[in-house]
Amino acid sequence: MTAILLAKLKHLLRNPWAFLGFTGICIVFALIMGLTGFESRSSVPIVIADEEVTGSSILTTLNDEESISFKEVEEDALIQSVKEGKAEVGAILNKDTYELIVGVESTTVSSVDNMIRQAYTEYGQRQKIIEHIGDLKQTENALQKEIDEASKNPVFSVTTSNFTTDQTMMYDPIYQYVFGFGLFFVIYTVAYNVLPMLIEKQEGVWDRLILSPVKKWKMYAGNMIYSFCIGYLQVLIIFSFFYFVFGVDFNGKFPETLLLLIPYVFTIVALSILLTAIVKNSQQFNAFITILAVCMAMVGGAYWPIEIVESNFLIAISKINPLTYGMEILHGVVNYGYSLEELFYPVSILLLMGTVMIGVGIHLMERRHI
Repeated sequence: MTAILLAKLKHLLRNPWAFLGFTGICIVFALIMGLTGFESRSSVPIVIADEEVTGSSILTTLNDEESISFKEVEEDALIQSVKEGKAEVGAILNKDTYELIVGVESTTVSSVDNMIRQAYTEYGQRQKIIEHIGDLKQTENALQKEIDEASKNPVFSVTTSNFTTDQTMMYDPIYQYVFGFGLFFVIYTVAYNVLPMLIEKQEGVWDRLILSPVKKWKMYAGNMIYSFCIGYLQVLIIFSFFYFVFGVDFNGKFPETLLLLIPYVFTIVALSILLTAIVKNSQQFNAFITILAVCMAMVGGAYWPIEIVESNFLIAISKINPLTYGMEILHGVVNYGYSLEELFYPVSILLLMGTVMIGVGIHLMERRHI
């Protein structure tokens, strides 16, 4: 088995272009599609027209917004930015009111209006509480007391669950396309590293190896381990590139993300072995893997979130798609912060799929070979 792994590694070092090509294409596609997420965080200039706004909760609320960045500027600069089209909208904040300077009517304008209105509403509510309760110290103590009492005697309870819940979808284009294209292109990388098994059997190389001291299970294990390592190395390079170069922090879950990629890559290796056992030659394999990979990406949520799909038929098909569970795992750990225990279901499904496909694939290959 070690000799097979070394031979495969030497072949990779001599001809690394396919591996580098798939890795580079994946990074380019993710850059083009995903990094627009950095630009999607619109910058809105604001003018502080009243000093009382500076230390109020209005600015704190606006600065906590994730989708829009509010930047304090002078009034002349705000008007100039709107006129030149650098900003779709600007805002002038007074103590009790605000004024929007609109350049282009868009969804951003309504979003900014809603955010600022909400900030002023919360500020007004806080001021009313202060007026009724007393001075600030008394207010803080009263508010803290109310919070403590509410936490001890909640009015209602909330129950959450994962992967089957109807909770609001969290969509981040950066993670969507980095995850999607990463899982999509690894299918090609793994598949084309499993394909030599079919070619070697057709050319009689395996017949000569069987006569050697190498056992057949070691021949299968060597090829599968090599394919798994190459596929895992590719997604490791892609994710590390975005993590270290572009600062995509994976919400502090980078190590967990890399760890949870293992079941998906294993399943793709198993799927490639099954496909190799079904087709008759490399031409059929090339055609099948191209169609299969694209269909898996479309149905599994690599190109767009699976949550926006309304067809019950497509949703049913996605349940037997390994890429669907790979995306669920990555989104679960990064976007929703699920623990390993909460991700047990999709992980176990991938491992079950992989085990079944490897068993069926090897059985079909041996039967055809005999």
